[in-house]
Amino acid sequence: MITRLGGGSFADVYKAREKSTGELVAIKILKKKYKKWEECIELRECKSLQILNKTSDEKGKDNIIKLKRIIFINKTGVLNLVFEFMEKDLLILMKSYEPKTLPETKIKDIIYQTLLGLAYMHKYGFFHRDLKPENLLLIDDKVKIADFGLAREIRSIPPYTEYVSTRYYRAPECILKSTNYNSPIDIWALGCVMAEMYLHPQPLFYGANEKEVLFRICSILGTPTYDTWSDGIQQANYIGFKFPNSNKIELEKIITNASEEAIDLLKQMLKWDPNQRETAANLLNHKFFENMQKKDYINSSINRNIDFNLDNCKIFYNKSNQDIKSKQNNNFDQSLNDYNNDKEKDKAKIDNNYELTDSLFTVNKDNNDNNNKNEENNFSKMLNDTDGFNKLLNQLKQEKYEEDKDFEKQKNSNNFNNLFISIEQKLDLNNYDSKQS
Repeated sequence: MITRLGGGSFADVYKAREKSTGELVAIKILKKKYKKWEECIELRECKSLQILNKTSDEKGKDNIIKLKRIIFINKTGVLNLVFEFMEKDLLILMKSYEPKTLPETKIKDIIYQTLLGLAYMHKYGFFHRDLKPENLLLIDDKVKIADFGLAREIRSIPPYTEYVSTRYYRAPECILKSTNYNSPIDIWALGCVMAEMYLHPQPLFYGANEKEVLFRICSILGTPTYDTWSDGIQQANYIGFKFPNSNKIELEKIITNASEEAIDLLKQMLKWDPNQRETAANLLNHKFFENMQKKDYINSSINRNIDFNLDNCKIFYNKSNQDIKSKQNNNFDQSLNDYNNDKEKDKAKIDNNYELTDSLFTVNKDNNDNNNKNEENNFSKMLNDTDGFNKLLNQLKQEKYEEDKDFEKQKNSNNFNNLFISIEQKLDLNNYDSKQS
């Protein structure tokens, strides 16, 4: 151990040096005592970072803090998390510029790298829940997102805990005690962090308590309505909170040292409705970052930049179903052709061929059912990455069920019966009536 870097209610962090390599590291010593190793590796911070650190080398992975080792001392129950060493956090960097604020070129670089980390994190199924200047660490010009103690899986089932994030960076849905939130709370928090870099030492949405923070949000964004955020109005009514009547103030009148592009980026992140906030992946393509180096940092079989509206979802889903049904028809026709090609064989082999055909239809039906399930699973993963589309998924599933029911009914009443009628007529298998039924 070299020196204590800081600490809080849950852990203390020390600067240390590896004896074998001489490498500087940061050791996070958790204050809670644990009974066994299995309990330690199930911690959210350990689980999320092990997954995020092990995935393929993509742009954005390097903007997540690296967990080097997990050390559990069985006799004392002390858990030590060994991280790569970082020189300072964003709050320390902002203080170093006082009484001035960070130049916009520096702000642009920090926000861009943080968005890379968020896009990577969200892609692999986690959201942070506690993004703030103290959890953005820097070494030289590199930015890394740290402290995953509150991280959750995007596809985990709500309800989530009400208290997340520091109140200056807490999304309005969390302030209203909603337990059904998701990755857009990270986008809101980053918008607050970006605004603070222009306004330091004053946060954009300051307040001594949550109520004051929410009143401050209203005074800038204006009072939400059923048109701008119907879910928020309903949640406020549920907990007995009444929004104050406030008119919107344009951000450029508050953040006077920001460029037009920076203000527009902030507006994309700081929206009442979480479903209207842009994703991290889309924000990386904002005009504010026009001069930044761009690379294709996300390679995924699922297009997460799709415009999630009902029409596009239906087009995507219907196209998948059409492809499946086309394969079903091809398989069915092929089965009939295969059977007819064998019709000249002797009668002793007819029974075997008949059973083989019957088995072939069973296998094809099972494969088609599996194809349907795979398409549903892929589509479900795509929709679950965006909060608020569970109802849409249920609606599409119902439509698919009705389509499949009509398709199966038509197939059973026409094609399937016609096949065996054709077999009976051409092969004159009068002694197979029981099988035909």
